Amino acid sequence: MGSKKKIVLGAFVVAILSSVLTVTGLYLLLGLSTHKITDTMRFFGALRFIEEQYVNKVDDTKLIDGAIAGMVKSLDDPHSIYLNSAMYKDLMEHTEGSFGGIGVFMGFKDNVVTIVSVMESTPGADAGLQAGDEIVAVDGVLSSKMQPEETAMKIRGDAGTNVVLTIRRAGSADTDYTITRAVIKTHTVAHNMLPGDMGYIRIASFGENTSKEFREAYSDLEEKGMKGTILDLRGNPGGLVTSCVDIGNLLVPKGEIVSVVQRDGTKEEHMSSLEKIKYPLVVLIDGGSASAAEILAGAIQDTQAGTLVGAKSYGKGSVQVVMPMYEGDALKLTIAKYYTPSGRSIDGVGIEPDVAVAADPNGQKDTQALKAIEILKEKMQ
Repeated sequence: MGSKKKIVLGAFVVAILSSVLTVTGLYLLLGLSTHKITDTMRFFGALRFIEEQYVNKVDDTKLIDGAIAGMVKSLDDPHSIYLNSAMYKDLMEHTEGSFGGIGVFMGFKDNVVTIVSVMESTPGADAGLQAGDEIVAVDGVLSSKMQPEETAMKIRGDAGTNVVLTIRRAGSADTDYTITRAVIKTHTVAHNMLPGDMGYIRIASFGENTSKEFREAYSDLEEKGMKGTILDLRGNPGGLVTSCVDIGNLLVPKGEIVSVVQRDGTKEEHMSSLEKIKYPLVVLIDGGSASAAEILAGAIQDTQAGTLVGAKSYGKGSVQVVMPMYEGDALKLTIAKYYTPSGRSIDGVGIEPDVAVAADPNGQKDTQALKAIEILKEKMQ
């Protein structure tokens, strides 16, 4: 037993020592600070030890994947994740406008994955999933055992394949839903003219084509004689900031829409060039309004361009970037926070509406939309 310990210890020492020259040389070559060289040596030492001494042959790429995933997981940030090649491909397909899934948007808080909204005429809607449902497990794997973003990725997949969600709903026992995935076309904007020349525009999320869809809807309503606008951002989980800012140029008066501040204080401002607000505006928000939806709502509230009606928003005010790597994989990492024009950070806080209106618990009528119509009528007088 003692000899085995000596062999193992000796092997680890050799691994560490053999890494010293490699790490030191690398740091010097790249001109990097050596104050963390000990930590880097520990990493390379462990890697070398596993490669040479583990009982079975190891896959070096798999080891590195696991190391990167572990680093990101240690940040304890639900929005940062290591994306292997399959997950990265899924993410890109989703952003570009169509993907295999069930048509639900999810929120991540306190290590709980909750359905924020369900898209109409999708497998999720057909199965009876509802906003507020907690996703306890996916295909038998507990959500608590995965990173939040990983849960979302696991739900997506090829159209025609099944996924089993274990759903926890208030007042009910946990229930399994077997849902067949479909290609989800993310047409994100819907609109119609309400009585009294009130234009209604709903944005489901902010995707690559959302600003184009919004401009088309806005122009159509203008041609039909719109004199006031209701913008519905309820259940909108956010998306691309560029789309949000582009739409802000039609609704937010000239000036700042949002600022993005990094850890070192570097600030990037996104501005509106709109000289004059065209129409009275009421914006609907709720607990499912997040990220880019909150940016737009916050800018409208801060600049008094419109009145916010509904319930407090979700509170996701952080910025993520996706950095492609070298094996078809990528790193999604939180790098900054959003601030509204008045300097508010919405991260973990959310936005309080100007007029709070609870949703009808029985779903018999849209109390929030009715209040928005009432307020817009007063503004248009």
